Amino acid sequence: MSDKELDAIKEVINDPEHIRNIAIAAHIDHGKTTLTDNLLARAGMISDKLAGDQRFMDFDDQEAERGITIYSANISMVHEYNDDDYLINLIDTPGHVDFGGDVTRAMRAVDGVVVLVDAVDGVMPQTETVMEQALKEGVKPVLFINKVDRLIEEMQLTPEEMQERFTEIIRGVNAALRKYADEETAEKWKMSVQDGTVAFGSALKNWAISAPYMKETGITFGDIIERVNEGDHEGLRADAPIEEVVLDMVVDHLVNPQEAAEWRIPAVWPGDVESEVGQDMMDHDEDGELVGVVTNVEDDEHAGTIVTARIYSGTVKEGDELYGIGSQKTERAQQVGIYSGPRKLTVDSVPNGNIVAITGPDFSTGETFVRKGESEDLQPFEQIEHVFEPVVTKSIEPKKTSDLPKLIESLRKRAKEDNTIKVDIDEETGETLVSGLGELHIEAKIERFLEEKGIDINVSEPIVVFREGIEDESPVVEGKSPNRHNKLEISVEPLDESVRKFLKEDYEEVKMQADEQHEIKEALIEAGMDKDEADSVIDVHEENIFINESRGIKNLREIQEYLVDAFHEFSDEGPLAGEPVIGLKVSLHDASLHEDAIHRGPSQMIPATKDALTRAFLQSTPRMIEPVRILRIDVPTNVMGDAMTEVSNRRGDVQDMEEEGDSTMLTCKLPVAEMFGFEAALKSATNGKGFFNPKDMVFEPLPMNLQEEKIMEIRERKGMKQEMPSLEEE
Repeated sequence: MSDKELDAIKEVINDPEHIRNIAIAAHIDHGKTTLTDNLLARAGMISDKLAGDQRFMDFDDQEAERGITIYSANISMVHEYNDDDYLINLIDTPGHVDFGGDVTRAMRAVDGVVVLVDAVDGVMPQTETVMEQALKEGVKPVLFINKVDRLIEEMQLTPEEMQERFTEIIRGVNAALRKYADEETAEKWKMSVQDGTVAFGSALKNWAISAPYMKETGITFGDIIERVNEGDHEGLRADAPIEEVVLDMVVDHLVNPQEAAEWRIPAVWPGDVESEVGQDMMDHDEDGELVGVVTNVEDDEHAGTIVTARIYSGTVKEGDELYGIGSQKTERAQQVGIYSGPRKLTVDSVPNGNIVAITGPDFSTGETFVRKGESEDLQPFEQIEHVFEPVVTKSIEPKKTSDLPKLIESLRKRAKEDNTIKVDIDEETGETLVSGLGELHIEAKIERFLEEKGIDINVSEPIVVFREGIEDESPVVEGKSPNRHNKLEISVEPLDESVRKFLKEDYEEVKMQADEQHEIKEALIEAGMDKDEADSVIDVHEENIFINESRGIKNLREIQEYLVDAFHEFSDEGPLAGEPVIGLKVSLHDASLHEDAIHRGPSQMIPATKDALTRAFLQSTPRMIEPVRILRIDVPTNVMGDAMTEVSNRRGDVQDMEEEGDSTMLTCKLPVAEMFGFEAALKSATNGKGFFNPKDMVFEPLPMNLQEEKIMEIRERKGMKQEMPSLEEE
């Protein structure tokens, strides 16, 4: 970037009306990074000749090797529109579902998104997912339909057929808009060719067109078809440059950060917008109190930790002492700057409305920060949560014991950077369970990362973490402490599905926002819980709830924390195979406790509680519960039967089938445990022409005829007793 361009950025950085924070998001291989290359060529950052081929934003070695984007990449550039300079802070995001967490984090940083759709493939499951991610964060979309040249050159569609294809794609994207946004927003943000919120072209061939641009230049769609058929892509590039068309659309139809604050702040911040700091954010006051949210963390071997953050209020300056609301620690901003792909351009300060690189703070992704001494009691922004949860796990151990501390530190850093990676470390044995969104997620972001750090590791085959649950209500059972002086009467039953869903998806957010306990109770009642039970909640842990149905137990308050500890331990490691328990309602009915506190301490009460819970659980038709993916599979109709056979051979179930031309789209359920190697098997069965995309994930009971075998397999892996758990054993 030249000094002139850097000066232009520094000039516009303080003018929120001329700032656009945008992401480019799409299904994998629909052309996001190729489009980004073109936009960078406009900014003079790469050669026009290399645009569409260089993949400038894929600056990680793996990305170049695999030909896919793995990490979100930031860049800032200036675009001239109607004789004004606009600062475009752009994030190129991954398309592969395994790296969807990067997309979710990017959406917290931006106000607008260019949703890119392949004209040949059309709207795909990941297209819907990125729309869901954007709209959840209050991010406004526009649409770019890519690879139009293929419709003309390869598929030889008539103008009428192409118009039908475009109409179908626009209808599909607007359907996702209606699905994930409220009615008013969906109507206001609806995309159409006529109003200029849709453009189409070829990122690879470097040209694009939109209704406003056609009106301005006189180029017709007939001209486009004729010139593509003549192979005149160079001429089209000169007359309808893609970067000009797309960036004009961005400036004209995506909002500046000051406008976006009106709906984005209430959407992602649970605090009081009428408060002083709330008004600073709503008014977009660069002189107000500093408020920022960390959207990405990276570890630079030369500079140390660099956090990417969106500034929602105030101005962050070099040397600022920053206070993390969640971590409750103060960190110094050693440098502040803006991004230029792999480079960071240092500046003295960055005001609100911008995406900033801050060197120094040891914060985690999602952290809300303020300036030290300002609103340290600020309500933090909502956690940045991905639409899917980690379901694939691998056990990782260092080959050399001396590498254990380095391994632990590296994994902890990785989990800070990517909150869709979960790390469970046993510091005594060195065994570490790492969970991610898929095999590729763990391989690319953990295994390769450790290899680059020089840590030799042993990696297990992929493991699927099951859950444990029950189908029936238990009788009231008695648990005894080891000294036999304390007894507890406890029962368990399945939690109502609506309450379980609330605990899984909304409870933590409600708890964080609630000023008083009764607000949590009201939310539980609204979710379907009985009022008396909601009044008697002792504790909630993950998707389980502990209720006190007893009356007048003497000294209960003194032992309650031990009961809660036992409840947590039991929920984390169920009695069947030590897997997490979900959907459990635990009721305490009565207790007989020793008068002397020394005889009812944790060493007595925790075993007594777990004993009762185990006995009750095993008498309630216990079940192993497995994660199940809902997939969309696209195949040529003539090999549809082979694809269906591959699904059924893996305990899968075809739920729906739609034919379109020579292709068939199958909606299937497939257990995650059966999906390892599925992609290669599907390709083999369909002569390389079948592919799948995840749409959703649910948890369902494992078939009863497979339960005992699975329990024993997991117990063996964990070194547990090689026998089925029973009441006699307990």
